[in-house]
Order: sequence, then structure tokens, then C-alpha cells
Amino acid sequence: MRTDSRLSRMLHVLLHMARNDRPMTSEQIAAMLGTNAAVVRRTMAGMRKAGYVQSEKGHHGGWRLACDLRRVTLLDIHHAVGGPRLFAIGADRDNPDCAVERVVNAALADALRQAEELLTRRLGAVTLADLAAEFDQLCSTHPAAAHAHSHA
Repeated sequence: MRTDSRLSRMLHVLLHMARNDRPMTSEQIAAMLGTNAAVVRRTMAGMRKAGYVQSEKGHHGGWRLACDLRRVTLLDIHHAVGGPRLFAIGADRDNPDCAVERVVNAALADALRQAEELLTRRLGAVTLADLAAEFDQLCSTHPAAAHAHSHA
């Protein structure tokens, strides 16, 4: 099963933007992510609508952060990129006639509810500033790591 990488890809972009003094163009972001600029513009439009980025037109234009990294959580970004349900596991039929299937559905629904609550709490507890600080710490202890995956 293919995983949905919109959240991780957008977090990647936002952290690069946080460490870049100049706006990043859709083309630069697309090259970094191995996609095309139209996909970037569509995704960034949702981020702009949520107030996390802004766009500037013109020769030195592009995308810039428009938020306080300390106030934006991973869950906020998940919602802004139109993230899917957190888990794709589910029941075959919602209202089965078979008692065994009803018991299985109930067990799965309860486990998924608990797992989704935990993941939602965790994503809501980690801010972009937390990730930026982890990145800065990694770069200070392993300077080569900052350049091993340089895009800007």
C-alpha cells in the first residue's frame, strides 16, 4: 500500500523555508521534492489559505513563511495539506448480519479510535519550532548532516 507523504513533504519544505532568508519559488520546491511546480502551487495554496505561508510575485518572489513556528503544530499542517484519515484500516461492512463480523468490527473500531487519539495528540504536541530546534541540534553536532541533503 502506498503511503500518503503530503505531511512529511510539507514539513520538509517548511523547515527549509524557515532556514532560508529568501523566498523559494514553486520550481525550487518542486525540484527539491521531485515533483512539478503545479503540484507545489496547489499544495501551497492550501497552506496560504491556512495562513502558514504567503506568496510574493515578481523577480525576487516566491513562497515565504507567514507564521510563528512556535504556534503551528504538525497536526495543523496535516489539516492544511488536506491530509487523509490517519489510518486506512477499516471494516468490510459497517452493519454486518454476521455476529462474528460485528465483534471483529467493534474490536477494530476501538483499537483504531485509541490509536488515532494518540497520534492526534502527538501531532498536536509537536510544533514546527520543535522540529527546527531538532534540526539545528543535529547540525551543530553533525555539521555534515546539514549539507548532505542541501536543496536551497
